[in-house]
Amino acid sequence: MDYRQKTDAPVLESPQDAVLQEDLEQLLQDGMVPFELLKNKTVFVTGATGLLGSQIIKALLCSNRVLGTNTRIFALVRSEQKAGQVFGGLLSRGDLQLVYGDVSKVPECAHDIDYVIHGASATSSRYFVTNPVETILTAVNGTANMLAFAKQKQAKGFLYLSSLEVYGTPSQDAGLIAESYSGYIDPLKVRSSYSEGKRMVECLCASYTAEYDVPVKIARLSQTFGAGVTYDDGRVFAEFARCALEKKDIVLHTKGQTVRSYCYTKDAVAAMLLILLKGEPGGAYNVTNMDTKISIADMAQLVCDTFDKAGIQVTFDMPDDVESFGYNPEMVIALDSTKLASLGWKPTVGLKEMFTRLAASMKPDSAAEWR
Repeated sequence: MDYRQKTDAPVLESPQDAVLQEDLEQLLQDGMVPFELLKNKTVFVTGATGLLGSQIIKALLCSNRVLGTNTRIFALVRSEQKAGQVFGGLLSRGDLQLVYGDVSKVPECAHDIDYVIHGASATSSRYFVTNPVETILTAVNGTANMLAFAKQKQAKGFLYLSSLEVYGTPSQDAGLIAESYSGYIDPLKVRSSYSEGKRMVECLCASYTAEYDVPVKIARLSQTFGAGVTYDDGRVFAEFARCALEKKDIVLHTKGQTVRSYCYTKDAVAAMLLILLKGEPGGAYNVTNMDTKISIADMAQLVCDTFDKAGIQVTFDMPDDVESFGYNPEMVIALDSTKLASLGWKPTVGLKEMFTRLAASMKPDSAAEWR
């Protein structure tokens, strides 16, 4: 199929997923993101076919269609086939252009670029363990290339998508984790390839701001999910939702004592764009809904209770080789998003609704049953 065939009418951003389309349009109505600052600007996005990268792009395209912001988006992609699956008819609109390649080298783009959003990263916990060298090199070398690109283009803003994992294992009395907290990471554990890579990259970002005046802002994301997650996603929240949809018991391979806070996809997209446009250069911002703090075991039970018609329960099956799964050590880590709130951000979707919207998005034919 030729996705670039021109059409007269603007194509909706998510015509196959009504929940995600609703999110994108609601994001504009929430009023937290000053989309007018992106009027007639160009934005370059890496990790463009991933969950958050693709939703950032679709939010910008939705702003173009609804608000007339006329933002031009360049999306760095490795696979034309996957880009076609993710963006479909949007590739006919003219405000989205694909750039083929990856972050292993500085992208070639002849156009002026106002903003860079760098989200390309390894994302699988198992991959961090089986390919720790590649995890580190993708983080460090890939970001170095994108920072050089932003410097070359004299970009007005650069957003790096980091992670709560930069905090490592907090002390038991740490409480809510603010951006100034350092935590502990064991550099000799191969699972630390992701966490240490993110830490080094954050230092690299701050260094580019200090030495070359590249206005880098950092979003430290808590685990983020909601509409737009694919049915075969391997992360724990998707597994829980799949179990409910397939009416299968949730099987935990640990005691599920790790406590985290989470964020809904729409809220995270609003946060990231707000940080890009309003954040302090060289600064980092936690992105989380502080009201969602919960243990893995309790979250599994919440899913069972929320989808009570599925008739499922939580069971435990702890393997001897649990480290091969790439799980982090059990810990309590709840981020403090007060600094982000000072920019005008607030979460709009709670944990239970996060799961109902996730399930409705993953399996649209059951949407009415779960919403």
